[in-house]
Amino acid sequence: MALVADGRVAGPGPVEAARWWLRMMRDPLGTYGALGRRYGDTIRVPFGKGRALYVLSRPEHAEHVLVANQANYVKAFTYRPLRAVLGNGLLTSEGETWKRHRRVVQPVFAQRHVVGFAPQIVETAVAAVRRWPDGVTLDAAGAMRRITLDVVGRALFGSELAGDAERTGRSLEILQRGAVVGTFLPGAAASRALYERVPGMSGALAQLDGLVQRVIGGSSGGELLNLLKERGEFSEEDLHDEVLTLLLAGHETTASALAWTLVLLSRYPAARERLESEVDEVLKGREPQAEDMDRLPWTKAVLEEAMRIYPPAWTIERDAVADDDIAGVRVPAGSTIAVPPYLLHRNVEIWPNPEGFQPERFMGEAKRPRYAYLPFGGGRRICVGAGFAMLEAVLVLASISRTHRLDLAPGATVKGRAGVTFRPVGPVPMRVTRRHDG
Repeated sequence: MALVADGRVAGPGPVEAARWWLRMMRDPLGTYGALGRRYGDTIRVPFGKGRALYVLSRPEHAEHVLVANQANYVKAFTYRPLRAVLGNGLLTSEGETWKRHRRVVQPVFAQRHVVGFAPQIVETAVAAVRRWPDGVTLDAAGAMRRITLDVVGRALFGSELAGDAERTGRSLEILQRGAVVGTFLPGAAASRALYERVPGMSGALAQLDGLVQRVIGGSSGGELLNLLKERGEFSEEDLHDEVLTLLLAGHETTASALAWTLVLLSRYPAARERLESEVDEVLKGREPQAEDMDRLPWTKAVLEEAMRIYPPAWTIERDAVADDDIAGVRVPAGSTIAVPPYLLHRNVEIWPNPEGFQPERFMGEAKRPRYAYLPFGGGRRICVGAGFAMLEAVLVLASISRTHRLDLAPGATVKGRAGVTFRPVGPVPMRVTRRHDG
């Protein structure tokens, strides 16, 4: 643990901290990484009068904040801009509102229900992949967004949404940038009213609102949408906020995980060959099913390792309600605590060769602290759709790998940008090669 001589947590002083905050506005993830390299895994960065951000990236920190003493921590002030965009859905709400929303939504994501979504997931993925001509170069990130948005639309809300993926992706990119900047605005300045007056952001908000209204007004509905309507516990505003949250969180994070996975498989051909061999051996030419999850351990490990290196939810932030001691780190009430999976997943004490792509880390029983790996968060606020997301990712990856192979275009470089999620910047050009007709 990085402590200075007098027992305080290591970190920059007030003057130097101002320079770090300016860097963070431009590149939050890169700044977290630079702070970690300079100060270690326990860092204090002051801001304002008597307040500070603590960047803590050890498993015991994560366990304390997210599980052992989670009642002392609420969503950090950094979520204000996201709340301005998404309203009070599961991702941003607190207290009784969050409990009520979670109670209504959670039954749909119980394991016994999740497996029932498998046919729709596979049907959507197979139909999309069949449209890829052999030898074409496509944007893999955009292709994954189309598949995952359509999966969420069809499975949960009974709507065909693949055609909205490009516009939704652009809107999300605009709003994520605005949310990062909004984090640094004072008080309640980062409001929806402000965003509706900003050119570009107003159009992005209108596009997403239109998408939500079309989903809610659909004639058939899906299992989740019907449940939200039938329970009678949600106002129109509640319904809007929850549908928007689940639409965006339910497709954006999985799409990013799949895009990064395809990039890594292109860079590590031996891992890809092993995945293709597993898919061929298990499926024997048929389409994947929910029961294949346990029969495709390498496919699942590939995805888990991709989410270790490129966690879509790259940081988790909370505000302390009362003074606390986090595994030896004393934090006063009002402090903001960041537990970044991006740094936690790169802790060299737990993950040797942390930048290396080694899916074998996830084969067999894990020999690491329980909270060393947090792709879906932890504690009572763990992602409600984690099981659905893993089922979807495995089945989509298996559906692609069964018939096609994607290689990064010659000379292509893929960089990431950390906003609300950690996603590839711009298009991810990949050349499609058909393996089998399927």
